[in-house]
Amino acid sequence: LWRRAGDLWRVLPVNAGKLDRIIRIERAHRVPGVAGSETIVWTSVATMRAELLEAEASEARDEHGVRSKATLAFRLRFFPGITPDDRLIYDNRLLNIRSVKEIGRRRGLEIH
Repeated sequence: LWRRAGDLWRVLPVNAGKLDRIIRIERAHRVPGVAGSETIVWTSVATMRAELLEAEASEARDEHGVRSKATLAFRLRFFPGITPDDRLIYDNRLLNIRSVKEIGRRRGLEIH
């Protein structure tokens, strides 16, 4: 991800050949509902290609049965405004965004 150019280190752009997954970013909006209540509606912000960096799954047993947890991380081209308040859809699964890290200066993003 880093390359030395003379005496300077610079960030390489996100490798397009590794962006082999398609993800969709959605954002919540509050809209007036029936009888004055508010309803949360999710709208699509962007559909883009991404690299799946890591996939980790675990299971735990508790009083409600067996619960499974999956942790995924993606690398994608920079897109402004993505926050942990948004959610991600990958492979027809809804995923909460825990963190968004910028790669270089607006070169890319890592989403966990």
